[in-house]
Amino acid sequence: MAKELRAKLKLQLAGGAATPAPPVGSKLSQYQVNIMDFCKQFNAKTAAQKGETIRVEISVYKDKSFDFVLKSAPTAELIKKRINITKGASKVGQETVGQIAWKDIEDIAKVKMADLNANDLEQAKKIVAGSARSMGVKVV
Repeated sequence: MAKELRAKLKLQLAGGAATPAPPVGSKLSQYQVNIMDFCKQFNAKTAAQKGETIRVEISVYKDKSFDFVLKSAPTAELIKKRINITKGASKVGQETVGQIAWKDIEDIAKVKMADLNANDLEQAKKIVAGSARSMGVKVV
């Protein structure tokens, strides 16, 4: 018999660096989950991705157990890393912080395909390109 789901939580954490401090501690303690157990498991699975932002979806069950699924990094972070910028434009539409090629957009879309609400690669590329434009990055 399947466990009864109590909550589904979504967090963005640094790879290999989860600690019981907020946001992990404050989110999991409401459901009386063993926070250190989560931190140890998360850090073990993401040890190779130190420094990267990892999205994680945690399922908390009635018996206070949990499991989690790791997702790909946020699109904005992948774009910033690809074109070597530290942040997006402060005035989107008025200033441009960089350029990104369609080949780079396609590479990012392939990485993000499982997490995007898209049926094919062309739709995924449009979603990623829209994220780039909203950051003030010109798509060429």
